[in-house]
Amino acid sequence: MSTKQFCDIDNMPSMEALMSGQDESAQRFTDGQIIKARVAKKTDKGLYLDIKYKAEPFVALADVPNWDSIIEGQDIDVYIEQSEDDDSGLHVSIAKAEIQKVWDNIVNNNQEGGLIHGVIKQRVKGGLIVDVGVEAFLPGSQVDLGPVRNLDDYIGKEEDFKILKINAERRNIVLSRREILEGKRDEQRDTLLGELEKGQIRRGIVKNITDFGAFVDLNGMDGLLHITDMSWGRITHPSEVVKQGEEIEVMVLDVDRERKRVSLGLKQKDGNPWDTVDVKYPKGARVKGKVVNVMPYGAFVELEQGIEGLIHVSEMSWTKKVNRASDIVQEGDEVEAIVLDVNKEDKKISLGLRQTQPNPWEVIKEKYPKGTRIKGKVRNMTGYGAFVQIQDDIDGMIHVSDMSWIRKINHPSELLQKGQEVEAVIVDVDAQNQRISLSMKLLNDDPWQSIQERYKVGDIVEGKVTKTASFGAFVELEGGIDGLIHISELSNEHVNKAKDVVTVGSTVKCRVKNINTEEKRIGLSLRDADSPAPASSEAAPAGFSDALDDAFKAAEKEDKNGQEQ
Repeated sequence: MSTKQFCDIDNMPSMEALMSGQDESAQRFTDGQIIKARVAKKTDKGLYLDIKYKAEPFVALADVPNWDSIIEGQDIDVYIEQSEDDDSGLHVSIAKAEIQKVWDNIVNNNQEGGLIHGVIKQRVKGGLIVDVGVEAFLPGSQVDLGPVRNLDDYIGKEEDFKILKINAERRNIVLSRREILEGKRDEQRDTLLGELEKGQIRRGIVKNITDFGAFVDLNGMDGLLHITDMSWGRITHPSEVVKQGEEIEVMVLDVDRERKRVSLGLKQKDGNPWDTVDVKYPKGARVKGKVVNVMPYGAFVELEQGIEGLIHVSEMSWTKKVNRASDIVQEGDEVEAIVLDVNKEDKKISLGLRQTQPNPWEVIKEKYPKGTRIKGKVRNMTGYGAFVQIQDDIDGMIHVSDMSWIRKINHPSELLQKGQEVEAVIVDVDAQNQRISLSMKLLNDDPWQSIQERYKVGDIVEGKVTKTASFGAFVELEGGIDGLIHISELSNEHVNKAKDVVTVGSTVKCRVKNINTEEKRIGLSLRDADSPAPASSEAAPAGFSDALDDAFKAAEKEDKNGQEQ
């Protein structure tokens, strides 16, 4: 070995360099610096680099992008990870140099609010990772215009993103896809708003369904299809008519360019069925329909989509008193009805259910003319009369005034009982008002019409005492006619109480003192029953008629009060 090989004096470091432990030719490096290096050697495990340093740093194969294209002697950029460690080594990275260059390029050529191109790579917590040269974060809330159900559906998409935030120190980029979509949507909406006009037919996709309607995407903006504009018929929820994601044709009802709102209609495409309702459903027509809603006061019948008629409870039965429509029909029933009235302006049709059958009141009117005798059971009684069954659910009423010629009836229970079979005469059949008047007294002739032929003033008559009162005693004469013996006519002596002279049930002979055919009253006397008969022209004592009237009125009042109690 030569002296020169052992010690090259010309190339030896200076004394200062030796003292400092450094070679003057060696460079000084700082962490994070990017420098040029030459590939000194390429092995199976990595690269040895010449950076004019006292030692050749080694870069492992995993840290070398584009490995196959690397050749010895090639200049490449490296990143100083650590200038010196405890062994005075130098740690460098080729991959980080590439990343740093990309970051520098992004920072130098982009700013917040700008656009950057990238590919969505993977899903992470809270969003997605986008490759824009480096990894950037796309929050889940910034992926699309609406909520995203599955973020995985977006992996692999390549498009532009808006930069929301760049932090060079922390190497952090936050992106938004939604803001770009919103911008495009706003442009499309403005364009669409300029094109839309009332009455246009447009195609759209049902985007969202709510309780009050559906939002339809018109390819530029959403329009509201309200539930009331979906069908002329009755619907309870929009989902009965449209489905989410369905493509439909709608009519533009209104365009509010200032508020950027569009109202849409579905039913208007087919026209209003009420425009021809009076032609299709004339008064008196027999129709069929389905009961779609039942209320206490009536039932709504759908005749066709958008056309409903009401059957009021009063038009459901000829004979029954219907309190609730549900007693006759149920929702879903198929029924036949007659059109009673059509109000085109108010969109109302009145229907009748009972009119599909013959009116039994008219039938009875023909079957039982005035004067016909009928038999029936007493079904009900009120203070003013009794209701007697004529046929099925049809009753006739016997008023208390039509129960007897000879007695003053204050309540039907004085003569009748519920369930009792009675005979009566048809007085009148009012088919329109559904009333039948009956009479029991017309079964016989009015005895008062011939009373003066049977009884004359002064006649001696015999009868049974039926009642005593403070003013006298009532006596039932032949034929059931009641006469009154006033207390003043019971005896020639002063009488305090009628029962002191006569008793109920006893038979007495009396003289006829007074006959009033108009008021149907007979005055009797015991006082002169044994005396010779007075001349036929002899009138009753002065004041007797008035006293008799007062007595009968008092009797009627007592009967009425007793009945009320």
